[in-house]
Amino acid sequence: MTGLEGKVSVVTGGGSGIGRSTALAFAAEGTRVIVADISVRGGKETVQMIKESSGQAIFVKTDVTRADEVEEMVDKVVEIYGRLDFAFNNAGIDGDVASVTRYTEENWDQVININLKGVWLCMKYEIPQMLKQGGGAIVNTSSTAGLIGVGPNPAYVASKHGVVGLTKAAALKYAKRGIRINAVCPGVIYTPLVKKLMDTYPDMEKVVTGMNPMARIGIPEEVAQAVIWLCSDAASFITGHPLSVDGGVVAQ
Repeated sequence: MTGLEGKVSVVTGGGSGIGRSTALAFAAEGTRVIVADISVRGGKETVQMIKESSGQAIFVKTDVTRADEVEEMVDKVVEIYGRLDFAFNNAGIDGDVASVTRYTEENWDQVININLKGVWLCMKYEIPQMLKQGGGAIVNTSSTAGLIGVGPNPAYVASKHGVVGLTKAAALKYAKRGIRINAVCPGVIYTPLVKKLMDTYPDMEKVVTGMNPMARIGIPEEVAQAVIWLCSDAASFITGHPLSVDGGVVAQ
């Protein structure tokens, strides 16, 4: 029904959280999945989960901040499966919580490199392969923090706003060439990153649910289904769009 069966997808940051759930969702739709992550353990665990569900998947260790590793990842995909139809450029980190004046240059560079440069590098090598095939679909992970101001985490907010802008620029460039490029903008989703924050700040869950119109925290599977839909034939006339998956937060 989705048009994904028999296709090939790559998921960066596929070793946990939203990336893992999306890799599993792609596999459930019948795509062959490349799980890319800097974490070998997490990436291999996701592959094993897919295989236990009778899906097809391989793991490719990838640091998305390194052009050579991203290029090798795409080359590996083509070498094994012969094509690349869908890409979910999802690898990211949250960075330190600090004000603009107290933020360190080291942490700023790390967050921007992974969250924004990493998305750019992935598209840099994914798009040429998709052009050779006559098309494809790409979804980049932004955040509600890419649509509204959220503090105090300036590098994260800047990087996620950057992903939205980059997505729109790339979508316009390749709209006539068969490649659709969109972004998902998750709100607070119960991932390992969010769990870590909740362990650090015990009142966080109460505060977050109190601010959310749906009065709850999202789950990774809900973002995964949004990614699947954006890659599917059902979204064939959608490109350059940042899709909020946030329980209504941005609508307030």
